[in-house]
Amino acid sequence: MRTDPSPGNLPAREHLPATDAGTPVLDVVIPVYNEEKDLQPCVLRLHEHLERTFPYAFRITVADNASTDSTPRVAERLAAEIPEVRSFRLEQKGRGRALRAVWSASDAPVLAYMDVDLSTDLNALLPLVAPLISGHSDLAIGSRLSRSSRVVRGAKREFISRSYNLILRGSLQARFSDAQCGFKAIRRDVAQALLPLVEDTGWFFDTEMLVLAERAGLRIHEVPVDWVDDPDSTVHIVKTATDDLKGVWRVGRALATGSLPLDRLARPFGDDPRDRDLTDVPGGLARQLVGFCVVGGLSTLFYLLLYSAFRSFSGAQIANALALLVSAVANTAANRRLTFGVRGRGGAVRHQAQGLVVFGIGLALTSGSLAALKAASSDASHSTELAVLIAANLAATVLRFLLFRAWVFPDRRDERTSHVVASHRPASYGPASHGPLAPCGPVSQVPAPHGHGPHDQTSHDQTPHDQTPHDQTPYDTTQFRAGEAADRTWGDSTMQLQAVRPHDHDPRNAR
Repeated sequence: MRTDPSPGNLPAREHLPATDAGTPVLDVVIPVYNEEKDLQPCVLRLHEHLERTFPYAFRITVADNASTDSTPRVAERLAAEIPEVRSFRLEQKGRGRALRAVWSASDAPVLAYMDVDLSTDLNALLPLVAPLISGHSDLAIGSRLSRSSRVVRGAKREFISRSYNLILRGSLQARFSDAQCGFKAIRRDVAQALLPLVEDTGWFFDTEMLVLAERAGLRIHEVPVDWVDDPDSTVHIVKTATDDLKGVWRVGRALATGSLPLDRLARPFGDDPRDRDLTDVPGGLARQLVGFCVVGGLSTLFYLLLYSAFRSFSGAQIANALALLVSAVANTAANRRLTFGVRGRGGAVRHQAQGLVVFGIGLALTSGSLAALKAASSDASHSTELAVLIAANLAATVLRFLLFRAWVFPDRRDERTSHVVASHRPASYGPASHGPLAPCGPVSQVPAPHGHGPHDQTSHDQTPHDQTPHDQTPYDTTQFRAGEAADRTWGDSTMQLQAVRPHDHDPRNAR
C-alpha cells in the first residue's frame, strides 16, 4: 500500500469561471485496449453530444494502453481530424494505469472517463460533472444501483455487481452504491492529492480511489444512469473479481493499521462549516455523543458477556476487574477511532495509558457498588449483581465521556500553530499555446503554478491572489515524458503550499 505523502490539504471549492476559450474545462478520457471497431463510433458520438449540449470547452482523450490491433492508428486518425480529440499511448496494460497517466498530465480542471462501449446514456454526463464545476462536490460517479436508475443486463452480472458492492459495504464500510460503473469524474486539484495514494493499476483502481476519497471526507456525488449491458464485453469476470477481492483485502488492511496518510486529506477545504467558530456550540459535541453512546452500548454488552464468563470460575470482584480491563482497552481503541476521529498509530500508547486511568476510576465505582451490595445483602442473586453493575456503569460512562473529551482526546485545534493547505488559482482559463497531450507523442504537459518551475520554493505570499493578472492563464505548463507521468517519478508542483492558521479560509469565499 502506498504511503507517499500527498500534496497537502486541498483548496476551498469554487465554481469554475464561465468561459469558452483557452484550456478545456472538461477532459473526458476513454481508456481502450484492442477496440479498433468500437473506438471511432464512440468518439464521434461523444464528440457530437458534447458539442451540442456541453456549455464549456472540452477535450476527448483516447488512452490506449498497449493495444495490439489497429486501435492506435484509429486514435491517431481521429486526433488528426477532430481538434478536440487527443490520443495517448501507453506500453503497459491496465485501465487504472491509463487513467492515472492521463489525469496526471491533463490541465483541465474537471477530469472524467467512460467506457468505450458507451453503455451509459450520455444524457447523464452533464449532471455528472455539474457538481464538480460548481464546486459542490469533489468526485462524481454514475450509479446503476440507484433506485431511479434504469438498467438492462443479465442476471449473472446483476448478481455479481450487487454482491461486490455488499462486500465493500461490509468490509470497507463504503457508502457509495456502485464502485465499478465506468462513468466517473473528479476535480483536477482533488486528483492531484488523491492519485498518489492509489496503488492499483487495473480494474480495482476505481474502488480504491472511491474508498480513500470517502475515508478522507471528500464529497462524492452519485448520478442515477440509464445503462445497457454490452454483450460483447471483453472483461474477464472471474479474474477481475479475484483481483478486486485481493484489492479489498489490501486496502482494508492498510486502513486498519493506519498506514495510509489520510489525515493529510481530512477536513480538506478551508470553507468547511465544521471549522467555523460558533459561539455556545462545542465543536463536534453532538456527533461525539452519538458515537460515544454507540461504542458505550456495545462495550457494556461486551463487558457483561465477559463478566458472566469470568464469573463462572472466579469471584465477583476478580470477574469485574478482568471484564472491565478487557472492555476498557477495546472501548478506548473504538472511541479513539470512531468517536474522536484519531487515525494512525501516533499517540496510541499514551491514549491507552490514559484510558487505563479512566478504567481505574470506573473500576472504583463498580467495585464500590459491588462492595456496597455485599454489605447490604450477603446472598444477592446474579441478576441483582448485574443490575447494580449496570447502574454503576451508567454513572461511570458519563464521567468517562467527560474525561475522554477533556483529557484523553481534547480538541487541539487552537494549539496547532499551522496547517498545510494548497492555494488554488481558479482565475479565468486563458488560451494555452500547446495542448497538454501531444497526439501519440512522447512529450506531455502538466500544469504548474504561474511563474514557478517544478522545484521553485518561492513563498506564496509574494504572489497574492489579487495581484494575478487577469489576462494570463493561471497555469503555466512544464514538460515531462508520458512514461514519467505513468510511473509518477516527476515532481508534482501544481499547487503551492502555504502555512495558515486552522480557522483561516479562502479570502475570496463570501461565506
